[in-house]
Amino acid sequence: MRPSGLSEFVGQEHLLGPGKLLNQMIAAHTLHSMVLWGPPGSGKTTLAHLLAHESEANFISFSAVICGVAELRDAAEAARRELALGGRPTVLFIDEIHRWNRAQQDACLPHVESGLLTLIGATTENPSFEIIAPLLSRARVLVLYPLSDGDIAALVRRALEDPERGLGHLQLKLADEAMSELIRLANGDARQALSTLEVAAGLAHQAGRNLLGPDDVREASQHKPLLYDRAGEEHYNVISAFIKSMRGSDPDAALYWMMRMVEAGEEPLFIARRMVIFAAEDVGNADPRALQVAIAVKEAVDFVGMPEGAIPLAQGVTYLASAPKSNASYTAMRAAREDAKRHGALAVPLHLRNAPTPLMRSQGYGESYRYPHDYEAALVEQNYMPDILKDRLYYAPTDRGYESRLREFLDKARSRKRGTPRRSEHSGGEPPDRNR
Repeated sequence: MRPSGLSEFVGQEHLLGPGKLLNQMIAAHTLHSMVLWGPPGSGKTTLAHLLAHESEANFISFSAVICGVAELRDAAEAARRELALGGRPTVLFIDEIHRWNRAQQDACLPHVESGLLTLIGATTENPSFEIIAPLLSRARVLVLYPLSDGDIAALVRRALEDPERGLGHLQLKLADEAMSELIRLANGDARQALSTLEVAAGLAHQAGRNLLGPDDVREASQHKPLLYDRAGEEHYNVISAFIKSMRGSDPDAALYWMMRMVEAGEEPLFIARRMVIFAAEDVGNADPRALQVAIAVKEAVDFVGMPEGAIPLAQGVTYLASAPKSNASYTAMRAAREDAKRHGALAVPLHLRNAPTPLMRSQGYGESYRYPHDYEAALVEQNYMPDILKDRLYYAPTDRGYESRLREFLDKARSRKRGTPRRSEHSGGEPPDRNR
């Protein structure tokens, strides 16, 4: 059912519609190097074939999985012959171009630069991660999207009706419920839709039926793995959605993204580790128990294993998403880090230094240190920073959750430190290690 011309191509109107980029290229007969980036079944290979055909170019195609530099040299030689014999340009289509390593991509670069080869690469991975910058700068990245429900339905009907390339000779009909199920299972993937249709048609035909029902479609589809490449961009997209859903206090969305990862085979301890980080970074002291919960989830998942480990994961996710949020500790950490890097190893003030020996005490170590427990509320006017950072404040507690109590205490403490402290009447005396 591969289209024989662009008029039969379904979907990607943002590239092929009137006045759009590819439409203009074809009208001007000027095809440029490009990378087609999109999910499986969105039409990348088909589009490459059609673009070369419409441009009347010599078309060479191979897969980056099984072909390398030797095949590239052969393609370059063939392109030179085409130019010498009739001035015909050559389009080199490399499927799964992200599978090529840097050396292989480097070998392709001179031929693209010289114009000997017009490169069309197809990839399901983010080109900015997988394709070297010099090659990427000489190609246009065109994004293809999953096909819409209407697009899938149109392709399915065409396949059912076409007697030569499709299933028209079987005179089959598709029930409305079966079409809906087929569209749902295809998930925007034309190849998946047509493959499932073909198997379902075979099942119905063998049973002597000419009406395909939803059960035929489900039986033909069996179990389609969720799109989720643990080494690719979709991995980062899903984990990003997971974290942002918890941060946005949406436990329902967070659970969905968590189960997307679990069902796709993600390492459960990876999910738990992200939850531990989230508990400290995004919940923080608004709910100090959140970190304890996240650690407990990690331990439970490690102890129980899968599939039951999804249960404590779900408990932890719903707790973290529902907890009050504060990134004040995280923000304070970053500000303190910047000062530590900017100012280097500032000297520790003498009164804060440990003084275990007479020599150190004679040098002023620990002198004038005020033991907070000797003062009312254990608060004393005393500088704990290097002099250059004396008035620097990093931690600004919010008024959310438990952190509001910390904020109230710190406001009092910082105010007290600026005043003259009174010695506590209930001091228990000076312990031996007060200067440690």
